[in-house]
Amino acid sequence: MKVYDPRHIRNVAFVGHGASGKTTLVDALAFASGSSRRHGSVKEGSTLTDYSPDEIERQYSISLGLGYAEWMDTKINMIDTPGFFDFFGEAVTGLYAADAAIVVLSGTGGVEVGTEKVWDVCDDLHLPRILFVSLMDKEHADFEKVFADVKDHLSPKVLPVEIPVGNGPDFHGIINLFSGKAHMFKAGTKSGEYDELEIPDEYQARFKQYSEQLIETVAATDDSLIERYLEGKEITRDEVIAAMKKAVREGEIVPLFVGSGEQTYGTQALLTKMVELLPSPAEVPPPSDAPLVGRVFKTMSEPHVGDVSFFRIYRGTIRNGDEVFNAEHEVTEKLNHLSVQQGKERFEIPELQAGDIGSVAKLRDTHTNDTFCRRDQPVHLDPIPFPEALATSAVIVKQRGEEDKLASGLHKLHEEDPTFHFEYNSELSQTLMHGMGERHFEILLKRLERKFGVHAELIPPKVAYRETIKGKGEGQGKHKKQSGGRGQYGDCWIRLAPSKQGSGYEFVDKIVGGVIPRKFIPAVDRGIQEAAGRGPIAGFQVVDFKVECYDGSYHDVDSNEMSFKMAGIMAFRNVSAKCRPVLLEPLLDLEIWTPEDTLGDVMGDLSGRRGQILGTEPDGRLVKVRAIVPEAELYKYSTDLHSITHGRGSFRKSFHGYVEAPPDVAAKVAAEAKKPELVNA
Repeated sequence: MKVYDPRHIRNVAFVGHGASGKTTLVDALAFASGSSRRHGSVKEGSTLTDYSPDEIERQYSISLGLGYAEWMDTKINMIDTPGFFDFFGEAVTGLYAADAAIVVLSGTGGVEVGTEKVWDVCDDLHLPRILFVSLMDKEHADFEKVFADVKDHLSPKVLPVEIPVGNGPDFHGIINLFSGKAHMFKAGTKSGEYDELEIPDEYQARFKQYSEQLIETVAATDDSLIERYLEGKEITRDEVIAAMKKAVREGEIVPLFVGSGEQTYGTQALLTKMVELLPSPAEVPPPSDAPLVGRVFKTMSEPHVGDVSFFRIYRGTIRNGDEVFNAEHEVTEKLNHLSVQQGKERFEIPELQAGDIGSVAKLRDTHTNDTFCRRDQPVHLDPIPFPEALATSAVIVKQRGEEDKLASGLHKLHEEDPTFHFEYNSELSQTLMHGMGERHFEILLKRLERKFGVHAELIPPKVAYRETIKGKGEGQGKHKKQSGGRGQYGDCWIRLAPSKQGSGYEFVDKIVGGVIPRKFIPAVDRGIQEAAGRGPIAGFQVVDFKVECYDGSYHDVDSNEMSFKMAGIMAFRNVSAKCRPVLLEPLLDLEIWTPEDTLGDVMGDLSGRRGQILGTEPDGRLVKVRAIVPEAELYKYSTDLHSITHGRGSFRKSFHGYVEAPPDVAAKVAAEAKKPELVNA
C-alpha cells in the first residue's frame, strides 16, 4: 500500500446515535472509493467494521473499528464508533484519535440522544465536523424536519451543501449547491455513480433559496468575499471551498450533506468534501514537539494473534521493524509487521508518517493510552479521559474451578475496554464488575465465555453496611479449656461506649494491680478488633466505639496470648449485643442531569429510593439535580434513569457517608444475613 505524507491524510471519526447508519456509511465509502472489495450489509453481518461475533449477532457496533478510503490522492482514515451509550467510551476514543468528525443522523430520527452526547464531546475537543443525513431512502425520511431539528438542538451554524431530490423510497438524487447540478443516481448503483443533469424545474426555487444562503454565509466569514458578494461580483468555487474550509475548522460553519449508505447515494460527494473541507494532520498542531510521538488508543484481542494495538503517530516517521520507547512503562518495543487496518484485515506497510493511523500485533508491555517516543526524548501524553463507570454488579462463575480463568479473562477484557474495570472486594467477598450498564455487562459475559471459556453470571453486589452502638455496657469474656495437658485460660472484663461518628476505634488499658499481665493486654485488644469485624446485627464491621479493659484474671501455667485474644473476642460478643447496636447504611451523593420534561419523574423516582433531594439548577440544555440516596437503592439505577429520561439522562456519584438505617431496613438486612451464602453452582 502507498505511504502517505501528512498533507494527504484525513483522520475522521464517524459518530452518532445507534442505528443512524454510521457503519453502513463507512462500508459504502470504502467500497465507493475502491479501497474495499465488497459492499457489505449489517443484516448479513458482512460490513467492513462490524465483524466480531457479538456485532454480527446483534447487528450493531460494540467496538471501535478502522477502515480507510483512498480518494483524490488522499488517504481518509475512517474510525467507525458505536452509538449506544453502553459503549460510549469507544466513541470518545475515536474522537480523540481523529482530527475531525462526521456526525451521522438518521433521516427518520433526526437528532437523538447519542447525537447530542457525541456533539458535546466534539465541542469539548473543538473538532471540525460535517453532518451527514443518512437513511434518506427509508420510509418517513424527511430532510427538512432533520435540518430544523439540527438547528434547534445542535447548532444554528449548520449549513446545507446538498439537498435531496425526493424523500424516503422516492429519494433518487442530490442537488449540489456548489455546482448547481443535480446528481441523479442510477438504480442499483454499487459505488454511488450518478448522471449529472440540470436541476429539475420543481426544485429551482429550493435550490435558489439554499444556494444563496450557502454563498452568503460562506462569504460572511471572509471580509474580501463579503465585499465582492455585496457588490454582486462572482465568487469562484475554489474561493468558496477555501473560505468554507477555514470556517469549518474554526467552527463557524457545520456543512450538512445527505445520502444513503446502503444505496451508496451521496458517497462520492462526501468523499470529495472530506478531502476538501476537513483538516489534514499537517494543519493540526501536534500534542508535543518531540521528534517522535505516537499513542495507542485501542487494544483488540484477536484469536490466534493475541493483542493488536491501534495507534496514531503525531510526529515523526516509523518504519517496519523500528524500535520505539514506551515512556509509561520505560520499555522498548519492536514494531514488527507494521500494518494499516481495513476492517478485520491488516495490510503490512513499510512505514507510517506523522498523522497516520496504523496497527501492530503482540506488543509485550504497551497498552491503551501508552505513548510511543524516543528514549532520549520521552513523552507522556495526557490520557484519553474515558467515561466513568456508572453500573456495578457482582460476578460469579457457574462452574467450579473457573475462578482463576475468570480473573485472567476479566483482565484481558479491561485491556480491550478501559471503560470496564473489576476488583475483588475482600470485605464483601465478591468480585465486582464496574461498567456502563446492563447491555455492557451482557456483552462482557458473552466475550468471557467465547474467548476464555469462562461461564459466569451476574448477581447483585452486596452493600458495605457498618454497625455501631448507641448505648453503654460491660461484661466478661472468659476462655477456659482443659484437655489433659497444658490448658488455656484467659479472662477479661470490658466496658463498651459509643464514640463520635468518624472517630473510629479506641482501646483503653485500665488494668491495675497486674490482674492481667501486661504482655497479654495487647492480645485482648486484638481479639476485640477481630470480633468487631462481625457485628451483632448482621455481621458487618462495628465502628466508632471505645473499649476499656478494666479487670480480669490469669493462670500462671495455662494463660497465653491466644487465650486472652479469645477472651477479648468473647467479651466483645457478650457486651456489644447489650449496647443498643444499630445498622449504618452508606449514602451516595448524586448529581443527575435530565431534560426538563422528565425532571418530575426523575425526582419522584429518587423519592421512591428514599433519596433526599438537595436542589435543582439549569445546566446547559439539561437540569442538574443534587440528591443524597442510600447505596442499597441504586442497583441498576443507570438502566432505570435511561428508561425514565428516554436515554437523555446521566449521573455521577460519590461517597457521602454513613447514617443509621431505618428499622425496617435493618430488619431486612439482618434477615438476609442469616440466609446461607450464595455458592457457585
